[in-house]
Amino acid sequence: MVKKVMVTGTFEILHPGHIYLFKQASKLGKVYVVVARDENVRRFKNREPVIGEKQRLEVVQSIKYVYKAMLGNKGENIFEIIKKIKPDIILLGPDQRVDEEKLHKFLEENGIKAEVMRLKERINKDLYDTSKIIKRIRELNIKVED
Repeated sequence: MVKKVMVTGTFEILHPGHIYLFKQASKLGKVYVVVARDENVRRFKNREPVIGEKQRLEVVQSIKYVYKAMLGNKGENIFEIIKKIKPDIILLGPDQRVDEEKLHKFLEENGIKAEVMRLKERINKDLYDTSKIIKRIRELNIKVED
C-alpha cells in the first residue's frame, strides 16, 4: 500500500530547497502538499504574502513530485486539514516552525496514526530560503518594471 505523505508550507518563492523537500517526501509515498492561506502567512510571518495563495497552489500542483496540492484551513486551527487528508506520514522541513507537541496531541485526539518526521538538514546552498531570497532582492535594490 502506498503511503500518503503530507507536506505543508507557504511555498512563496519556490526554490531548490522546496523541490528537495517534495522529492524526499515522494520517496516515502504519494505527496499531498498543503499550501498556507494568505491570512495565515500574515499571521505567522507578520507580513503580506509576496505571491497569493491561488498562484502558489497552482505552481506547487505543477511539480512532478506532488500528487495533490490544496489550500490549508483558514483560521486558528491549521491542523484541521489533516483530518481530510488522513496522512500516514507528516514530513516537516528542517526549520519549519511547527509545535510538534501540539501536532502530536491533535493527531492523538483525532485518532490519526500519522508518523511525524522532520528532514534532518536543509540543502546547504545560498538563497535556498525564501527569507534569504527576499533579503537579497532588497539588498540589490532590484526595481521591477511592468
